[in-house]
Amino acid sequence: MTSPSQASFDARIVEAMGTISLGKTFTVLEAVAFRQGCEEAFEQTPNLREIVLDFAKTQFIDSSGIGALVICHKLCESKSAQLHLINVPPQVMVALSLTELDKVFSIRESTPSDPTVNRSKPGRSPWVQNALENRPETHPSVRSKAKRAMDVIGALVGLAITAILYVVIGIIIKLDDGGPILFGQIRCSWMGKRFKIWKFRSMVTDAEARKQEVANKIEGPLFKNDEDPRITRIGKFLRRTSLDEFPQFWNVLKGDMSLVGTRPPTPDEIEQYEVSQWQRLNVKPGITGEWQVNGRSKVTSFEDVIRLDLQYQRKWSLMYDVQLIIKTALVLFSKDSGAM
Repeated sequence: MTSPSQASFDARIVEAMGTISLGKTFTVLEAVAFRQGCEEAFEQTPNLREIVLDFAKTQFIDSSGIGALVICHKLCESKSAQLHLINVPPQVMVALSLTELDKVFSIRESTPSDPTVNRSKPGRSPWVQNALENRPETHPSVRSKAKRAMDVIGALVGLAITAILYVVIGIIIKLDDGGPILFGQIRCSWMGKRFKIWKFRSMVTDAEARKQEVANKIEGPLFKNDEDPRITRIGKFLRRTSLDEFPQFWNVLKGDMSLVGTRPPTPDEIEQYEVSQWQRLNVKPGITGEWQVNGRSKVTSFEDVIRLDLQYQRKWSLMYDVQLIIKTALVLFSKDSGAM
């Protein structure tokens, strides 16, 4: 990765207020330098009570930029300082709106040329709504109509199979412990946008409350334990065969996920991300991907997950997605099959 020192932005501190004017792009290079700049500002000025970010020049932001803003916001909170965003252009506001960060940050909108703009509601004005049709292209797969068409067709076929499985698996789950058939959990999609992922329930009904009772056997933000006592008897079978994943075809049809992509993280995971690790959110998460076909049950390091996710982004093409789908089908019938 290029050294952060090669990225530049204008920053100045007057008394207890710091102002940072961001550049034309806000991607991983600039985001890493920005995060370091924020930390240095507080080190050099302990009485700093306000940071103002000026986006007047910014034309593009990706998931790393979003991650840097989240980290800076947390840093300001820990230092009892205020963070304000000013001159926020439509393309940046769209990214903030998609991730609902427009409700978290203190934002003063820029002054667009359209005199009908309502400046009282950040992220919800007409110019932002129009900009939603031209979302930032963090990766070519995000806007690929062919990929989306394949997702829709695959999701419809998958949901037809899921409907049949629901009857059989639902009966077995009910007979096992009488709890709900489906399990919903908040995950993060493209750029960090939150959505509810659906699976056939493979754990006890109070699994989330008992998470702290289970030791994490993976390095980094991920959570995994091959001998997790919360997994039910039928759950072990569902995970080994990946049948628990089938309800996610609904998420694919809605557009929160893709058939092929990166592993969808939980909000708790991304809270622990470094700026550069947010790059994995430049594409939509998938039901399958590099981590699936490369032995997901054997991945024990978050760095390996990052490496596989970035490898997918570099190698992506529609035919590569097809190859990964075929490989996934083969893996499901091999000894490498297993839940992550």
